[in-house]
Order: sequence, then structure tokens, then C-alpha cells
Amino acid sequence: MTDGFSPGLAGVVADKSAVGFINGQQGILQYRGYAVEDLAAHSTFEETAYLLIEGALPTAAQLAAFSDELVGLRAVPEGVLQLLRALPKDTHPMVAIQAATAALGGFYPLNDVSDPVANHKAALRLTANLATITAAFDRIRKDLPVVAPDPKLSHAANFLYMVNGVAPSEDVARLFDVCLILHAEHGFNASTFTARVVGSALANPYACVAGAIGTLSGPLHGGANEAVLKQLNEISGPEAAAGWLDEAIAAKKKVMGLGHRVYKVKDPRSHVLQTMAADMFKAHGSTPLYDIAEALEAYAATRLGPKGIYPNVDFFSGLVYQKLGIEIDQFTPVFAVSRVSGWVAHWLEQLVDNKIYRPSQQYVGAKDVPYVAIADRG
Repeated sequence: MTDGFSPGLAGVVADKSAVGFINGQQGILQYRGYAVEDLAAHSTFEETAYLLIEGALPTAAQLAAFSDELVGLRAVPEGVLQLLRALPKDTHPMVAIQAATAALGGFYPLNDVSDPVANHKAALRLTANLATITAAFDRIRKDLPVVAPDPKLSHAANFLYMVNGVAPSEDVARLFDVCLILHAEHGFNASTFTARVVGSALANPYACVAGAIGTLSGPLHGGANEAVLKQLNEISGPEAAAGWLDEAIAAKKKVMGLGHRVYKVKDPRSHVLQTMAADMFKAHGSTPLYDIAEALEAYAATRLGPKGIYPNVDFFSGLVYQKLGIEIDQFTPVFAVSRVSGWVAHWLEQLVDNKIYRPSQQYVGAKDVPYVAIADRG
């Protein structure tokens, strides 16, 4: 930072938050004080969403009531489905879910965000609806009938059911449940900051989340796990991983899935996901890409580890999603299905002691330019 200027706001403390804590030097990620590894091992997405939105872990009765409320809010208006059907079939899913999320503001108007009860319901509605919207568009673009939510299934299992039309096995549902937990919150990342900026103007919550989805759609934020799969497809086999990485380093090519803006050690989420991915591939059959990924990671540890470059959560998540039957261009929407719980938690927090964001700029343009009449120009 020089002269008060920090490109991309790097290192600038924009606000205080009690939602998520990150220590990139030590590889720590906590949701309201709880280690993400513990939540992944012992919790569910519903319990994690409760923690983020309500501020504490629930009792059994509180979790049951919260889960029931989420289930009751899963269905989306027919008008939203009509909007999704009206889009071209080749529309990117992120464009579709952003449009549908913004449209929810028309069906559930909340232009006055001063009512905590109404805000809370909107936060839960968004958490429930985004999964339904994402699955619905995936079916619509394939000319398949939309699958209605199943109230008997968990949030994770229900999403896979709405996508594939078949309820997943218990172990597959649990794996996806952990994936949702791992992506639910990550501090003031670009999309979360967007949600807070839009929220600071007292905009409706659907606009806040639609804005966050728009930010997530950019390749510098979302889409990394999709890029990892494309990258792994460039490598002919595990035995070629070392040579491929040497060439990439020599060409100063960005290696997707390795390194992180915050973490200087291995991303704590990647430890959890890698272990579960190994178990899944062992139980349901491996794939050539997974074997390549393991070889690439092992060699990268020797070449890039000393520089603080390690696998992040995106390195293995795409392989897991693909194994679960999720289309590659659905990976980032699935990210949103999880992260919406963190977005709404930050939106609610923003409203508590709100002040609209209005950063300063460092002007570098011309000054005091005399006006020239149009007839005299050129």
C-alpha cells in the first residue's frame, strides 16, 4: 500500500465481522469460532447454515425446526420456473441463477429491510431456493422435467435428487453434504463483499445475493474447480504430471488449484475433501483424472511447497462433483448453493450497524479541461 492506495483493497480492513475467521499463515478456517474440519466431521449443512445465520450451534429441537423451515421454503414460484424456461438453452447456469434470484424480489418483495423477522425468513428462503433454482435450470436446459423437492431428504441429498432424478446413496449424500459445509463461508471474499456492499445500500436481500452471484461468476473468483479439470485433461497420465508441471513453471503458467490468495500452507478444506475423495473413489471406482491429480499434487509439494503454494479446495472438488453426476459448468452454481448461507449471514450482520460503503479513489485523470463547442472539435 502506498499513499493510502491498495489495489483490490488488499490488506484493507473494510469492516468487522463475527461470521468467519481465516489465518492463512497457519491454515485456519473457522465459522463463528468452530474449526471447519470439526464441522465437516461432525455437522451437517443444515446445522452449519444455522450456525452461520443464527450465530450459534443449535440444540436438537432448534435444528429440527430450522430444517423444517428450510424444507418448507424449497419450492420456487412457477413464474421463476417460467423465467428459466424462457432463457436460451445454452445460457450459462450462473446467468440463469442470478436472473432467477433477482426475480425472487418480485415474488417476495422486501424493499424495507428494517423487520428482523422478515429478513430472517428471506435469508432462509434464499438458502433453500438457490438449490432448487440451480437444479431446475439444469433439468430445463436438458429438456428434462423439473424434479420437485423431496421433503424427506436432507438439503444435500435433495439437491442431488433434483439434479439426477434419483435419490443418492447415504455415503454419496454425506460426501456432498461435506462439500457444502466446506464452501459455506470464507470471510470477505469478493462475492461476500459484494453482498455486503449491496446490502449496505439497504437493497432487498435478493438483489444482494444476485450481486454476489454475479461476482462469483467471474473466472478470478468462481470456476477454479472447472479449470482444474480442464488442466488435468491436458496431462496424458500420472507419469506425465511431473514433466507437465515443470513446463508450466518454466512458462510461468498459472496452475489452477494450487496456491491461494490467503493461504500460505495447504488449504484446510482441501485436507478434508482429499480424504473423502480418496474414500469415494476407492468405494465407487477411481478415474484417470483423480490418479493424475494425486501425482500432480505429490510432485507440486516438492516444487512449489517450499514457496508456500499448496492445493486449495478447488483442486479436488471438481473431481468429486463430476463423480456425483454434476455437469462441469454447474460447479460454480453448486458453490453458490453452499455459499449463499454465508452471504445471507453477512447480509444480516451488515444490517446490524450499517453504514453504506463509500471508499475513496485516487484520481489519475485530466483536470481543468476547457470546454470546446461541438462545432469547434476535431
